[in-house]
Amino acid sequence: MADQLTFAQENRERIQAVENSFGPLSKSLSQLNRVLIGEGRLIKQSRRGPQRKDFFLFNDVLVYGSIILHGRWHKKQKIIPLEDIQLQDLEDGLRMRNQWLIRTPRKSFYVAAESYEEKQAWMEHIEDCQNRLLQSGGRIPTSKFAITWIPDQASAICMRCSDRFTLTIRRHHCRKCGFVVCDACSKKRAVIKHIHPTKRLRVCDICQPNILKMEAEAQEINRLRGDSTGKSGSEEDDLEEFSEEDTEEDQVEDHDTSRWMNCEMGSRSTYVYLKPEHVRH
Repeated sequence: MADQLTFAQENRERIQAVENSFGPLSKSLSQLNRVLIGEGRLIKQSRRGPQRKDFFLFNDVLVYGSIILHGRWHKKQKIIPLEDIQLQDLEDGLRMRNQWLIRTPRKSFYVAAESYEEKQAWMEHIEDCQNRLLQSGGRIPTSKFAITWIPDQASAICMRCSDRFTLTIRRHHCRKCGFVVCDACSKKRAVIKHIHPTKRLRVCDICQPNILKMEAEAQEINRLRGDSTGKSGSEEDDLEEFSEEDTEEDQVEDHDTSRWMNCEMGSRSTYVYLKPEHVRH
């Protein structure tokens, strides 16, 4: 009993420390029955190149953010419910080691750990917490995930019209299919609800009619069911977790193999697993 009380106090203090590191404008992380399971530093691949991020695994969410002031403070807090996560293991490449894919409805991205053991610990603990959460009831796993973009470097031409990319003909990505396309082939905009329920995102000329068709079919189904909105409450509740910058530029990160391993982990990369025997069911 004394050990449990001690752990509960230590857990509250750890969670408060993580919350404080994101500054006063961040979302509160202190919730009833929330437990900080582990923390560590991973390399997250983005369109701007590989970046070190601090990740914090709780028994119900995965939190990460950018590192500032030598790792003592963080910014750009991101909170992902564990039921919205799907992990995909990846083999080591020539330049990439200990990597895996984290897929979510609004954003899918590649991360890498410093060692194979840390990669396995992260994946096993995320999946274990996810399974416990779903088995406890009240949470429904997500079935729709953001598409993985084809890397910029994978195509020298637009994958729709075959025009060659130049300094003036720039690369863009369709948020529906992930193809590398030119601006002329991706002027259309459409709502992709599992990415953002209201924001109109860039899509290519091929995908846009298909999206409109699916929207019309969904509206007809909702009409027959007597639901004129077609929205669920959770869609609106989750909007604050990702900014417009995330949905537009960072929705799914490019997998740039040429720059991946040039980013060093730093001194806080080791994954710390905090007293798993106290994880609450």
